Amino acid sequence: MPLGTLERSAPPFFKQGPSALSRLAVYSALAVFLMVADARFQLTGPLRVAVATALYPIQWAMLKPVEWASRGSGYFQSLQDAQQELDAARQRMTQMGQRANQAEQLELENGRLRQLLALRDRLQTPAQAAEVIYDTADPFTRRVVIDRGQTGGVEPGSPVMDEAGVLGQVTRVFPLVSEVTLLVDRDQAIPVLNIRTGARGVAYGDPVAGNGGGMELRFMPANADVRADDVLTTSGVDGLYPPGLPVARVVRVERRADSAFARVYCVPLAQVQGARHVVVLKPLPENALPRPEPVQPAPAKRGARK
Repeated sequence: MPLGTLERSAPPFFKQGPSALSRLAVYSALAVFLMVADARFQLTGPLRVAVATALYPIQWAMLKPVEWASRGSGYFQSLQDAQQELDAARQRMTQMGQRANQAEQLELENGRLRQLLALRDRLQTPAQAAEVIYDTADPFTRRVVIDRGQTGGVEPGSPVMDEAGVLGQVTRVFPLVSEVTLLVDRDQAIPVLNIRTGARGVAYGDPVAGNGGGMELRFMPANADVRADDVLTTSGVDGLYPPGLPVARVVRVERRADSAFARVYCVPLAQVQGARHVVVLKPLPENALPRPEPVQPAPAKRGARK
């Protein structure tokens, strides 16, 4: 290698310059001078304005993603808050609807109970209030169960009414509950009286008639004076139902030339479907109805020839 190509200078590590303490003193004095000059003569004001103007586009471009992210998070947060408020409003509306329905139901029950109390006050027969618990599970019968039994003084055969009329008759009595057979049951019959004409008859249950069941006034002659809208009440001839209790209303009369009897269809005045509160009457005692006195045989004449 030629000698002229060798580096003759010392490496940077071995170069000697101003000491660190000297540089610190110079830079500190310069900083103090610049601060005093800026405070006195505002020398760096234009420089600051120029630097701020030059850096503003960069600052704007760097802050936009942060601003967009903040706006996006605020948008989704507002959506979540609006959804929560909507759910809370719907829940409040549902609760208010339930309260309104309960208020209407309570008002309806209150009116029915008032009518039952007024009916019990008008009746001369002892009566007690009861509540329908449920319908029986037998699909071939129309019966309900009430919350009064032997401990409450309920007897078999007791008439059962609601605020509109006769609902049925107690057919089974248990210690705490009783079973009531409704008037629309196929095996139920009740003697009735037509208020308009005074004619007596017997109404039988017809569970398939109408929407919730009806009744049929059977064995009425074809020329009988009965028509729609006639009101039927209990006649009291059976010694079970007190006379004058509303039972049913005639809705249709069919007269056929080939039959000696008319078909009279009735609808019960009582609420046979959905009855809630009822009144249980005491059955009439056996001696409640006047009975004809037995005919005494004529005494035999004395001295009559045999």
